[in-house]
Parts: sequence; C-alpha cells; structure tokens
Amino acid sequence: MSSSRIIAEYLVETPATLEAAAASIAGEQSTGTFTSVPGETEELIRRHGATVESIEPLGYAASPSLPGAAPPKDPARGWPRGRVRISFPATNVGPNLAALTAMIAGNLFELRVLSGLRLLDFELPADLAAEFAGPQFGIAGTRRLAGVEGRPIIGTIVKPSIGLTPRQTADLVRTLALAGIDFVKDDELLSNQPCSPLADRVKAVMAAVHEAAETTGRKVMVAFNISDRLDRMLAHHDTVVAAGGTCVMVSLNGVGLAGVEHLRRHATLPIHGHRNGWGAVSRHPALGMEFRAYQKLWRLAGVDQIHVNGLQNKFCEADESVVRSIEACLEPCGPVPAVMPVVSSGQWGGQAPETFARTRTVDLMYLAGGGILAHPGGPTAGVTAIRQAWEAAVAGTSLVDYARDRLALRQSLEFYGALPRPG
Repeated sequence: MSSSRIIAEYLVETPATLEAAAASIAGEQSTGTFTSVPGETEELIRRHGATVESIEPLGYAASPSLPGAAPPKDPARGWPRGRVRISFPATNVGPNLAALTAMIAGNLFELRVLSGLRLLDFELPADLAAEFAGPQFGIAGTRRLAGVEGRPIIGTIVKPSIGLTPRQTADLVRTLALAGIDFVKDDELLSNQPCSPLADRVKAVMAAVHEAAETTGRKVMVAFNISDRLDRMLAHHDTVVAAGGTCVMVSLNGVGLAGVEHLRRHATLPIHGHRNGWGAVSRHPALGMEFRAYQKLWRLAGVDQIHVNGLQNKFCEADESVVRSIEACLEPCGPVPAVMPVVSSGQWGGQAPETFARTRTVDLMYLAGGGILAHPGGPTAGVTAIRQAWEAAVAGTSLVDYARDRLALRQSLEFYGALPRPG
C-alpha cells in the first residue's frame, strides 16, 4: 500500500483560478495549511502530499453558488468551474473510514478559495478496499434470505410511520405476508419508542411472520429499525436474531460510519441502510457529494441494502440522478461486493417499465406503500399488480396491453390514473 494512491474527483467553483483552487485542496487535505510551517520538508511532501492529477474546465458561473465567497479574479467572466482529480497517498489514512472521509470530504468545503465544491467520486486501491468489511450478504445473500430470484424484491413500509402498537404493526405485517409480499421495513421514524418498544414489536411481528409462513410457505423478510446507541444496536440486533428475523435496518446518517462498521462486525443479518438526511449533503448541486461517492462509503462500512429514491418520486431528486444511483450500487468497487439498491418514494407499478428500461436490472428492492395498500382490490392485488408490472417491463410489453387479462394490474392502472376508470 505504500506506493498506492486514493483518487478523489470534485466539481470545483472558485473566485481564483482552477489551478489555484486545486492546489489549495491538495495542500489543505494533506501536508499543508495556510502558511509554511517547520517540518513540512520536501521529503515529507513527497511521501504524504496530495497531487493534482487533472483539471477539466467547465465554464463560468455568473454568481457564486455558496455564501462567503470572495470576488472573482476575473469579474468579466465570473467564477470558474471545473472537474478536478486529486490523488492522496493511501498511507495517509489506512483502513479508516473516519480518516478517509476527513481527507476527501472534510474541511475543504469551508475554504474561502472555493465558492462551490462537490465530491463526485473516489477510487481506492484494491488492497486498501479489501481491508474494509464491506457487505456481508449483498444482493445474493439478500435474495437467498428473502427467497426471491429473477425479479425485484417487492416490499413496503410500515404506515402510519409511528403510532401503531406492536400488535397493530404485527396485524399489518400478517396481512402483507399473506398477500405475498417479499419484504416489509420499519419507517425511519420508528425505532425503540415508548409507544412501540422494539423488543415487543419484534416478538409480535415475528410471530405473525411465522404464522403467515405456515400458510404461504414463504417467510417474509422484515427490516427492524435498530438505530440507537452502539450497545443498544447490538442488543436490538440480537433480539431480532433470537426471534428468527432476517434483516435489521439503521438510519445511516444518524448512527454514522463508525456505528455501521461496529454493527457489521457483530451482525449475522443483512443491514438495510436508510439514507434519511441525504438531502442535507446533496440537494445543492455545488455542495456536498454525489450518491456515487456516498454509497461507496457505506458499502465499505458494510451495508447490504441502501436507499436510492425512485423514478417520478415525491422528493426533489431528478430521475437521471436516481438512475445513476442504481447503477452506482451495482458497479464494481474493487473487491467490495455490490450493494442492493432500494427503490422507494411514491412507487407503484407504473414506474416499473421506465425503471427497467433505464437501468436494465431486476437486482433491486422495489418498495411501495400506497402503491400496495391503497390498491382497490386490497393488498394482495396490490402486490400482484406490481409483480405483473415488472413482468411486463422485463418482457418489453406495455402495461396497458399486459393488463387486458390481468385484473390486478388493470385496476392499478385505473386507480393510479394511467387508465380511465370505468364509468
């Protein structure tokens, strides 16, 4: 690892020149500071200094993207933008995600020489990537435990998000399990509250899961939200294991990279990663990071499944960004296995054809709340309709044509507005 390097790619906007901004990032995030200091020798810089590998100009901004920016060096043109690649010695961090994050996505966002900065991607040497735990189950293990092959894993979220008692949650899960659903998850707002203690919820829900499995022959995967203090997360995980559960969920931004890594070392179940709070690090196009970089950090930490939003979603994210996110989860990351993308947010069967056409994959979870529970034929018809929509998508058949002799899908198209309702 001594001669290998980590490469980070950024979108940079600056009041200075791109060359000056890139040099400032490289110095600030490795051996330098705002002025020369004793001990910063040529030998030290050679061994530990960052290097600007390339700069691609991308035009100029008429005004600075972020507050606190200095006036541009060339007022007639404005603030130059560009794509910058910087490499760092791998020995500056080692197998330490906290140190890696501080290096490639730390104080540089606050530098005055930058009026905009976004981490687009990063690459690790294979030998360094191999030192992280990575997903324990990934796509193949998730499919095995869910008992689903050759199609998306169809799932939903417990709603109302919070307020249901453990018994009420169990009744809902039983209904969904008997309807043939593959996967159910807690909402991110539900964890271990007084209104629904996790131990009580796990006991009631898993009893319902086992009961339904006796009828259906299939055991639905339930992701219980165990987000909490480190010691409590491990105890919650063990509670799920003891009850025969097959998945746990954490709020990634709440428990942090170290929390996920700690859980991963202990876990014997897949870790479902919910990215609530993602907009705080991504919504401004000239600040934060792209999902391509974000998911790599969590993949290295050990999540097996991670949310990517969905096409035509209820949030602000564009479809193009969602497609890139799904692709990023499935792309190689050295020796680190792929992570299962979790598509959700306002989904029903109507988005299936475009999702498949733009990603060409069924290796994903497809979660629908109202898209299943609000179906006029009930939850069984809701699950069936989404499966039928994906069958049509993969076959390249229009939903309207496929729905002609499939009642559940036809009712879905009528109810959600893709077909006129019967008069």
